Amino acid sequence: MKDELLAKLAAQKIETPSWGYGNSGTRFKTFAWPGAARDVWEKIEDAALIHQLSGIAPSVALHIPWDKVDDYAQLRQYAEAKGIRLGAINPNLFQDDAYRLGSLGHPDQAVRDKALKHLLECIDIMHQTGSSLLSLWFADGTNYAGQDDFTARKARFEQGLQQVYAALPADSRLLLEYKPFEPAFYHTDLADWGMAYAHCLKLGERAQVLVDLGHHLPGTNIEQIVAFLLAEGRLGGFHFNNRRYADDDLIVGSSNPLELFCIYAEIVKNHSRFARDKADQPGAPEIAFMIDQSHNLEPKLEAMLQSVLNCQEAYAKALHIDLAALTAAQGAGDALAAHRIYQDAFATDVRPLLRELRRAMGVPADPIKALREGGYQEQRAAQRGTQEAGGGYPSS
Repeated sequence: MKDELLAKLAAQKIETPSWGYGNSGTRFKTFAWPGAARDVWEKIEDAALIHQLSGIAPSVALHIPWDKVDDYAQLRQYAEAKGIRLGAINPNLFQDDAYRLGSLGHPDQAVRDKALKHLLECIDIMHQTGSSLLSLWFADGTNYAGQDDFTARKARFEQGLQQVYAALPADSRLLLEYKPFEPAFYHTDLADWGMAYAHCLKLGERAQVLVDLGHHLPGTNIEQIVAFLLAEGRLGGFHFNNRRYADDDLIVGSSNPLELFCIYAEIVKNHSRFARDKADQPGAPEIAFMIDQSHNLEPKLEAMLQSVLNCQEAYAKALHIDLAALTAAQGAGDALAAHRIYQDAFATDVRPLLRELRRAMGVPADPIKALREGGYQEQRAAQRGTQEAGGGYPSS
């Protein structure tokens, strides 16, 4: 039992985002952090360190054009030499002046063509980097009633997404993210999981929904959304972070650790159910576990490492759920007994187990302590200095 638990934990993988290693801020201010990564090469160096300390962060997501280079084959080789790989490719369809009124949803065909060209460029980058994931988030929407036609914008999105999907490499997936508001405040074209799910159904099996924990209205039961998408085979992945009010980009698990545990609980339960009900099929559905945070006030390396470790701890606790007892209690309609089974797992002190796991994996038993005592932050500050920062997110 313990060996199986350790094996599952050793197989856990969390992708970190390149943009989490550089200076970033709010709409009001970008605060410079000494030693923050200044370019994609330094971001990869930092991501490799997080993997070295945690053992479970073997890939780094790229954001284009923030991480644009002339030679992606060289970038790929550099990452692999550092012990990690290049992960999801994230297009940017919100910072160009042309996208003031949207990208694929824009009323002007010329702007839509520009957006499509960038998306196809990112697919080409996938080929060059070996990435199998195209991660899409759109800022498209409107601020005023009557500003544009909802149905027409939906049709434009369908047409654009179909062209993107048709161009995907055969062994890759399109992950479609949603957000209820911001930067648009009257409506967003992909406002919730249902809209993203509907688009994915029309596109095909390799189009799946991406759940960003910060992209929900207060009170939303995210774990129910996760369970629904898992059952439908359309949960493509996560952008892990935490929020208290909206898209706050706080360290994952810092504001609501129970929610993070419950999300992992759905994954554990549904993977177990998949293996039981579909024993003739190899493995459980693949889920991309990715962090999407912009650490504005926190030390970049320590904040990212803390997020990775919080995911590891939540998964370890979820693996302690007594699934047989839970099923029996649920079947008997014993609400409180079932709830206590969850609470018991959530209250489990998994730190000794994780220290044992890390020793077996050859990584520091206490990664945060190793980071602080290793002088990594000080070395980077001395080598890189403090990059000038201005107003607004991001400074990349």
